[in-house]
Amino acid sequence: ASLIVLCAVMMKADEQVLKSELEYVKAFFVRQFGVAKAKEQLLLLREVLKQEIRYREVCMQVKAHLNYPSRLELMHLLFGIAASDGAVNIKEQRLLDELAQLLGIQQADFVSIKAMFVKDKEAAYKILEVQPEASNDEIKKAYRKMALKYHPDKVHHLGSEFQKDANEKFKKISEAYDLIKSERGIV
Repeated sequence: ASLIVLCAVMMKADEQVLKSELEYVKAFFVRQFGVAKAKEQLLLLREVLKQEIRYREVCMQVKAHLNYPSRLELMHLLFGIAASDGAVNIKEQRLLDELAQLLGIQQADFVSIKAMFVKDKEAAYKILEVQPEASNDEIKKAYRKMALKYHPDKVHHLGSEFQKDANEKFKKISEAYDLIKSERGIV
């Protein structure tokens, strides 16, 4: 239920629920729960979307009952919803900032996840949580740290869909590292 509530909050962030957002959530539910269960979840989502949502309490419950790697996966999903229309607008970014704080997401982790969805010229460095001035050794060390933090095995207990999302995040971390390596000529 908390997952549905937070999906609904994200979908309503800019005061309009877009088809792309609904399709993104639907695809996630189908992958995570199967077709039959996804239909049930979508019906519940439609009801939640009609209501005013008190998400702060839900965030506190999630923070209390989900481990940190699982909350990181949840932030990744929420960013995916926001970006499903091709861009993360300012209202969505503000909400994501607030949700991250309420969920107890560390700032460096938030910036890293955000860089996966909101691109700028320093995105690869942000994904690895290092400054562009960092030494090659610092970059290698940061990559190893991020690879451990976001390894798909950390969320294996949540099911295949969360592992698939974790694999995607792990891939983005590797791509960021590869980009920096090629840019700097790191072997």
